[in-house]
Amino acid sequence: MTDTDCVIVGAGVAGLGAAAALRQAGRTAVVVEASPRVGGRAWTAYPEALGHVWFDMGAVWFHDAENNPLTAIARTAGDTLLRSDEIRKERTFIGSRQATDAELQDYQSAWSRYEAATDALLARHGDVPLAEIARALPGDPWSRTIEAWEGPVICAVDAQDFSARDWRNNALNGVNLVPEGGIGSFVRRRLTQGLDIRLDMPVRRVRWGGPNGSVSIETDAGALTAATCIITVSTGVLGSGALRFDPALPARVTEAIDALPMGLANKIVLRATGPDRLDLPLHCSVDVMVNEAHPVLMPFQCWPFGRDYVQAWIGGSTAWDLARDGDAASIDYALSYLRSLFGGRVDGLFRHGPTVLTHWHADPWVRGAYCYARPGASGAREALGEPVSDGHLMFAGEACNTPYAGTVAGAWISGQKAAKTVLATLGG
Repeated sequence: MTDTDCVIVGAGVAGLGAAAALRQAGRTAVVVEASPRVGGRAWTAYPEALGHVWFDMGAVWFHDAENNPLTAIARTAGDTLLRSDEIRKERTFIGSRQATDAELQDYQSAWSRYEAATDALLARHGDVPLAEIARALPGDPWSRTIEAWEGPVICAVDAQDFSARDWRNNALNGVNLVPEGGIGSFVRRRLTQGLDIRLDMPVRRVRWGGPNGSVSIETDAGALTAATCIITVSTGVLGSGALRFDPALPARVTEAIDALPMGLANKIVLRATGPDRLDLPLHCSVDVMVNEAHPVLMPFQCWPFGRDYVQAWIGGSTAWDLARDGDAASIDYALSYLRSLFGGRVDGLFRHGPTVLTHWHADPWVRGAYCYARPGASGAREALGEPVSDGHLMFAGEACNTPYAGTVAGAWISGQKAAKTVLATLGG
């Protein structure tokens, strides 16, 4: 006898997607979540430091909105979707000055040069570290900036540690939309209805391969047995050993987990204490040419939606280093970066103002931002998503999906795909 058709470990977007698909098919599912909230890395908070406005601590956008399945859910529900790409103004600096129109045109065309160089290298070598692309473009003034965007900032990993093939496999086009009120709020409001979700229930052990393929999970509140199981926790949690499997997982699964470690990208928010807006328009993004003066890219979103703060992103090894050094180090780093662009007025505007920092590195139920594929391991995502025990045990999440790796859409698609396999295993 089993307690449910499927037990789903993790109430992030992948777990919710799997549960919704099973429920729609008339099957029972129980979602168990270690933390006190749903959504995982899609988390909307209302920080006192920012005047209780909604703020997404993790995921922000519906990427490639025209093809993103969550866009249709939001529109059907009548949610307002903000066209972030259209309302955003952009400012690029070279050193402490703004780039000229000619330089900006060259910057824009540099992305095509970078992608062409990537495709040429992949055609010759199969896969290479992303850092090899800029090395193949030694005379291009923007190649290191693009590398910094696509590596540490967007994919949360330094370019030398990241598969260029995985980057190209997951490159997205189309517009990015922001659900008004925050993406975490959208998830809680629209993706949880009718689901059996049990919070504050960490799973300690998964016993799989039982009678008729059944799976039993052990939690602090007791055991739960199901005909099938879908695991949607991050590869950071899987790789840590915090969740034990009995018997041990097949080698192909553990190898895939090892090939998909967690990167880190944290946000640092500085709230202004005066009227100065640094001569920038509202909802303005600021980036900098990566060169000797600025060897690390820390982009800023300034005065988003007309608010009175700036938000910095920092990723890759620099993010890990700052996280180890503590919040004060992260704040000082962001202030120093702004000071290099706008001078001493930054200190008067932000020095004693409220701050908000994300700490995905310290969350024991995540252990990073999202995963990346090591060079030569671009196939690990598909390997991790393959059925175990004839489909009685499945893995799902942003780690398992291409081309939406690292996104809420990827998590949702992966969860629904895993549920489809489970339904076939259950016979319906």
